[in-house]
Amino acid sequence: MEFLTIFLVVLSFLVWHVLRSNLRRWRTGRLPPGPHPFPIIGNILQLGENPHQSLTKLSKIYGPLMYLKLGSRDSIVISSPDIAKQVLQEHDQVFSSRTIPAAAAAYDHFKKSMAWLPVSSQWRKLRKLCKEQMFSLHRLDASKGLRQEKMKKLCNYVHDCCISDQVVDISEAAFITSLNLISATLFSTDFAQFNSDSSQEMKNIVRVLLANGGLPNLADFFPVLEFIDPQGIRRKTKSYMSRIFVILDDLINQRLKSRSESLDHPVRNDLLEAILNHSQASESELTLDVLKHLLLDLFIAGTDTTSSTVEWIMTELIRNPEKMSKARNELWTVIGRNKQVEESDISRLPYLQSVIKETFRYHPPAPFLVPHKAEVDTEINGYTIPKDAQILVNVWATGRDSSLWLNPDSFEPERFLNREVDFKGQDFELIPFGSGRRMCPGLPLADRMVHLMVAALIHNFDWKLEKGMKPEEVDVSEKFGLSIQKAVPLKAFPIKL
Repeated sequence: MEFLTIFLVVLSFLVWHVLRSNLRRWRTGRLPPGPHPFPIIGNILQLGENPHQSLTKLSKIYGPLMYLKLGSRDSIVISSPDIAKQVLQEHDQVFSSRTIPAAAAAYDHFKKSMAWLPVSSQWRKLRKLCKEQMFSLHRLDASKGLRQEKMKKLCNYVHDCCISDQVVDISEAAFITSLNLISATLFSTDFAQFNSDSSQEMKNIVRVLLANGGLPNLADFFPVLEFIDPQGIRRKTKSYMSRIFVILDDLINQRLKSRSESLDHPVRNDLLEAILNHSQASESELTLDVLKHLLLDLFIAGTDTTSSTVEWIMTELIRNPEKMSKARNELWTVIGRNKQVEESDISRLPYLQSVIKETFRYHPPAPFLVPHKAEVDTEINGYTIPKDAQILVNVWATGRDSSLWLNPDSFEPERFLNREVDFKGQDFELIPFGSGRRMCPGLPLADRMVHLMVAALIHNFDWKLEKGMKPEEVDVSEKFGLSIQKAVPLKAFPIKL
């Protein structure tokens, strides 16, 4: 009887919420075309296990500007560069806010996170801090030795696997390297070691948090259910966030203790030192708690997306041995066989750059970017985008559009050798990091990390698949989340050249 009462209350809430939402829709102007929604649930069932693929198919029926009703939430799906440019650049201010997932309510993360905050004074301060202390050209050049050190460790690990005839889990190796690059940049310490279980917990935490952010959540489709948290996603997110906060608190307390015990304590050239200096400045409006959430954002975003991108690149190169040889021959010709690739060499490696661009086109790390939100009713291409609508920019669909790309379902880096297209936010057919004021601030660091890591893995190594598997048999199925993971991890034996 108690269950029935709860069920009826929840159902009443849903019906009221949907009727209220539909009433507002009827008062709105001409909405973009889209599939007819079912009562109450709307178009939820049409998302499928891989929404980026399902919505790409629907956009071929209803067009590149499409309206969906996901539960009680108005959603707009954009699948063309021209419309993406209007939303992210021409109407940037109107669409600069975020649709907040229920999972971000854990520890009030959405009130402190640079990723979820609206464009505001606090958001600008956080972004400025990141740009000046971590992602500026000066800072990146100053820390390039750190990245060279991590690349050397990666090469040594792969070399040891060659000697012992040990298979390499590319995802794991790329994750550990990314993890240590970020942890060293933020805290001057490595969080994991190769051939150690120390990375497993951190990898699990990062992947669970990202997966929770991308899981279909009833509380996101029906915000009225947020306080119930019917799938327990917010509770699980809070649990995993607390584990990271324990680590961050320990690092912060150790650094504060070191600073307080001696006036001539060793000064670390990392982001934590800059953050502590900033938080202790009398004019600072950013509390240490807010800055801790910033560290969480940087830590999560900087590890998984980079490592998954490297895994996809290696997957495509192993599936296409002639592309692998072409990229390696370029490295041998430009760099030589016994010299480690440096960041200053990247601009002299056009084919390697084309491989990375092609992977961003074919396997964008965030298929819908981070969802935007309309602040007011806005007209785009003769249709009304209603206030509070969620905006999904389907960059996965753009990358597979045959009107934009010849042979879009083939991995062809050569397409970029004679095409002036980059992924820095100005060419809207290739915006894996977004564009406009909400563009990913970590792009300059990710750009360097991905190029260096791929170069390290192919420069003096060839790769042989397990159990005599043929290159074309490598699994390329996807696992959807805030970032697209490879469903089956890539494992291969390195061969020293």
